[in-house]
Amino acid sequence: MAKRDYYEVLGVEREADAAEIKKAYRRLAMKFHPDRNPDDESAAEKFKEASEAYEVLSNEEQRAAYDRFGHAGLGGGAGGGAGAGFAGGSFSDIFGDVFGDIFGGGRGRGGVQRGADLRYGLELDLEQAVSGDTVEIRVPVLAACGDCDGTGAKPGTRPAPCPDCGGAGQIRVAQGFFSLQQTCPRCRGAGKIITDPCGSCGGRARIEKRKTLSVKIPPGVDTGDRIRLAGEGEAGMHGGPPGDLYVQIEVREHAIFARDGRNLFCEVPISFVDAALGGELEVPTLNGRVKLKIPAETQTGKLFRLRGKGVTPVRGGGVGDLLCKVVLETPVNLSERQRQLLREFQESMAGAGEKHSPKESSWFKGVKDFFDGLTR
Repeated sequence: MAKRDYYEVLGVEREADAAEIKKAYRRLAMKFHPDRNPDDESAAEKFKEASEAYEVLSNEEQRAAYDRFGHAGLGGGAGGGAGAGFAGGSFSDIFGDVFGDIFGGGRGRGGVQRGADLRYGLELDLEQAVSGDTVEIRVPVLAACGDCDGTGAKPGTRPAPCPDCGGAGQIRVAQGFFSLQQTCPRCRGAGKIITDPCGSCGGRARIEKRKTLSVKIPPGVDTGDRIRLAGEGEAGMHGGPPGDLYVQIEVREHAIFARDGRNLFCEVPISFVDAALGGELEVPTLNGRVKLKIPAETQTGKLFRLRGKGVTPVRGGGVGDLLCKVVLETPVNLSERQRQLLREFQESMAGAGEKHSPKESSWFKGVKDFFDGLTR
């Protein structure tokens, strides 16, 4: 289901300041919190939706990304997981978060901020995952605007100190005997305001770019492994450091092999004659072909282990094995002469089933004993 617009969820205008957003969330939290609606699943969903919207819009960096790119601009760092800390919290948890910065417990939304971490899904062939490789990827990121050097101000100008907070990012509000501190609503805690914004980034200090990165894949990676590229995430705000990029590995299904940890598996079809008389087959490995000796009277499903032909795990340890499962293939498209030969063979086996087919004879004996037991 498509997500609703976060401003619509909270019932505020897109130009709403931090105080208005906080007030709107407080009202919805009071109304839909699960503690007050224990038997109303729809209220719980509305509470979760409001918490997710507040988590994004109360964060200057995430709000800027959302304003520019919508839900797609949040990547994996917000949205789906936003608000998770609220869903099961008590009222004291909620209001501690909503009003924490008033009493000095704010989360530092203004000032220097580290850039968001990003995640990139990378599909690999089994051969690449087992042997290692170097892959180039193109990643969309929010990078510091080159024209304004990430300040958001028009080239040749600088952001000015906020006249309301004097550049501190916080203001004090007297209420009776108390003096409360809260985030400056004018600069949203940044301590600076941009009177003449940069024409390239519109004052946001960052622009969307696609950059090409070279990712070194270590041998032995598997589905679910992550490779961290430090400093390759989104640019920070107000001079903050960039985030990291996490490359999430997904190994494609292979036409021949299946992997389980350090071991590889494959099925090897063999003919009736090779199974009965024995023989030698060529089987594939990731490093070429090897000979597999099939002993006489081999049954279908038998596993043969080729030691050292598996995978060396990325976290260390001995190399695994290749397990080959032989599967008996019934001949098809027989000529009349071949059919006749099989009938003659079948006749030659008559009366000696237990000697030549012990499993078949044992199975039929078990079936007979079963039905005999039912008639007693």
